[in-house]
Amino acid sequence: MASPRRRAATSPALAAFGRQLRRYRERAGLSQARVAQRTGKTAAFVSQIENGKKRCRRTFVEIMDPELKAGGVLLNLYDDLNGDGTPGFPTWFDWPEVEAEADVLTWWEHTVIPGLLQKESYARAFLATPEAVAARMARQEILTRDVPAPTTLIAFVSEQAITNLIGSREIMREQLEHLIVMSELPNVTVQVVVNDDGVPAGTGGAFIVATMKDRSEVAYLETTVRGITTDDENDLSGLARTIRILGSKALPASMSREMIRKVIESKWT
Repeated sequence: MASPRRRAATSPALAAFGRQLRRYRERAGLSQARVAQRTGKTAAFVSQIENGKKRCRRTFVEIMDPELKAGGVLLNLYDDLNGDGTPGFPTWFDWPEVEAEADVLTWWEHTVIPGLLQKESYARAFLATPEAVAARMARQEILTRDVPAPTTLIAFVSEQAITNLIGSREIMREQLEHLIVMSELPNVTVQVVVNDDGVPAGTGGAFIVATMKDRSEVAYLETTVRGITTDDENDLSGLARTIRILGSKALPASMSREMIRKVIESKWT
C-alpha cells in the first residue's frame, strides 16, 4: 500500500502572508528584532511568521499594521486568510512568487501553449494589455536563471494546443519553433497528449501543480471566472490522478518534438 502524501509544516498561504509582512517591514526600515520588541515576541518568532512556519495572533497584526504604516492592509489580509477555513486562498495570494520558488512545476494545457513557454507575439494575441504580456514574459526567467537554480518544468500540452490558430500562421510557426527550442533545455520537458483511443484526458481544465523544495504541493486551477489556488489534499490527489492519465496518453519528449515539427510543416508553413 502506498504511504500517504506527507503534509509539509509550511502552508503556502501562510508563506504568502509572511511575504506581505516582510515587504511592509522592510519598506518601513524596521528589523525583525524591532518588530519582536514592539510585539513582545522574539526575532526568531517574527522570522518564522515571515517564512510561513507560524501563524501569529490577530493582536500581533493589530500592533504592527499601524507601526508599518500598512493602512489596514495587513489586518485585511490576516482576516481574509483566517476566515471561514474553506479550501482555497485569498485573492491576494501571489502565485507568481510560488511559481518562482517551486522546485518542479507540472503543467497541463488543453487549449494554448503554457505561459512559461509562450513567445511574446503569441501572448500578445490574446492577453488584454501590454502590462499583462510584460508580466508573462518576466515570469519566464525562472526557466533560464543561474541563481537560484532554474525551475524544472514538465509541460503536458494537448494536440489541440499546437493546432489551434492563435493570431496568425506566422505567429504559430514561431511559437512552435520556440516550443521545440525550450523543450531541449535540460530542465524542461514538453510532451504532447494525444487522444488516440477516443477518451480525452484532462477535460476538467488547465492546471499547474507546484512542488516546493520541502516537497509540499500547491496547485493553481484555471476557470472561466478566475484562478483558484489550493493545497487541499483531496484536490491534489485528484490532480495526481489526472497527471497519471495524461502521462499515459502523452508522447515521449523526442516523439513530441517530432510531432510539433510535422505540425509546423503541414499546418503553419
